[in-house]
Parts: sequence; C-alpha cells; structure tokens
Amino acid sequence: MKPQRPKIAIVRGGGDLATGVIYRLWSTGHKILSLEIEKPLVVRRAVSAANAVFDGSCMVEDMYVNKINSLEEFYQNNNVSIFVDPHGNSIEKLSPDVLVDCIMAKYNTGTDINMAPLVVGIGPGFTAQKDVHYVVETKRGHTLGRLISNGTAIPNTGVPGMEMGYTIERLLRSPSEGFLKPIKEIGDHVGIGDLIATVNGYPVNAKIKGVLRGLIHPSVLLSKGLKIGDIDPRDVSEHCFTITDKALAIGGAVLEAVLKKQQES
Repeated sequence: MKPQRPKIAIVRGGGDLATGVIYRLWSTGHKILSLEIEKPLVVRRAVSAANAVFDGSCMVEDMYVNKINSLEEFYQNNNVSIFVDPHGNSIEKLSPDVLVDCIMAKYNTGTDINMAPLVVGIGPGFTAQKDVHYVVETKRGHTLGRLISNGTAIPNTGVPGMEMGYTIERLLRSPSEGFLKPIKEIGDHVGIGDLIATVNGYPVNAKIKGVLRGLIHPSVLLSKGLKIGDIDPRDVSEHCFTITDKALAIGGAVLEAVLKKQQES
C-alpha cells in the first residue's frame, strides 16, 4: 500500500497563540508551515515558533522549528517549518489541507474561505461561513476555545486578560521609537520599579512584581507605545517556557475543526 502524504497545514503567524495551534497540529501528524513577517513583533519568544525567524531554529517544548528560505526546503524539512511570507503567497503554491489565520491583527488581512478545504480564523475579525469556515474564540473566560460555526468572536476590548487582579499593568510598552536594549531576560524575577530594558536611552520599568514572561527581540525597530514585554504576576519562571493553557485551548479548537471536516469528507 502506497503511504499517504501527510496533511499539510499552513498557519499564518508564529506567535505564542499560533504556536499552540502549530503544536496541536504537529503532534497529530500534520506537516506544518508557519508564515511570518521579516521582523516578527512576538513578545513571548520562548514559546513562539516565530523565534526561529531570528535565530534560524528554535525548540518549543519538544517541537523543533526550522527557518526555511524556499518552499523546496519545506518538503525536505522533517520539523516544523517557518518561512518569511507576509502576504501568504505560499498558500496557493502549496494548496494546504488546512489554513489557520493566527495573525491576531483583530481584522482579516486577506485570508479567504476558498484558500483551502478547511480555513479557520483565530479571534476577532473573521466571520464563519463568510471568509472562513470556523472561528475560534480567544477571549479568556467561559467561551475561550469555543469553535464558532456561524458568526464572529467577541470583539477586541484592547484590555489584556486579568492575572491576579492585573490587566494593563502587566504590559511593557516602548517609551520611544528605537531599538530595545535588554537588561533583564525572559524568565527573570522582577520587582516594582526594576529596570527591564531601555529604548533609545529611555527606561522601561516594571509596574508590578512577577516574572518577565516576554520581551521583544532587540533587532525589531520599535514605535512609541508598542507592546514590547509582559510580566506575569504569578511569578513562576517555568511558565515562561511552556505553551500556555490559552494557546493549547485554541489549538484544541482547531483540531476539533479538522475532525469535523474529516467527518464531512
């Protein structure tokens, strides 16, 4: 019997939530291509496939990710592949079985329901049965990870999820245009007022006590006000290096969509 080719899944984006999707699909036998921009704005780099764009490769838990420079390399690579393709030109060329939009722009940047047999949109900006087959809810709370077959996800509030009573206080934002010069590293414990980094000579200080869960890559040109870091008040360093419950819940919903599609076929 001729062996079946693995199912190809393309995931637009390689951030921490996208990596939860990638991990679920990879662990169930899909051949994965993640598409990213040249300088990803990813903050939680320790658990993001996008970190391979900067370093050439990375490992998230037990999953290896390799940056590729051509689609020919995709077929040769036995690990998860990540490719700089901000416009998604690879999608038509590879004809994937599954396409998941995890760009998290809060609006649809160009994904269409006809791009693959199964198209899933993550979070706000998509309408199920219009521009994607399914939408996955990303807002923390009772509906997190729900697979939506008609309609949209809850609109973006602009306020991050609450941890131990903190929301916007957890975020670190750039005080200036320029490049980040890190003082602390992901996984470090920090206190209120601690110097985390500087941008163009301006300090970035912690507003709360906790662990530095994420920090943007120093090679990214920052704009003033851009999110550049994240402090977790639960203060558990190990959490910085494993995929979050939220990301895995979203990945589980994508797998539900895959199984629903298989039942229909």
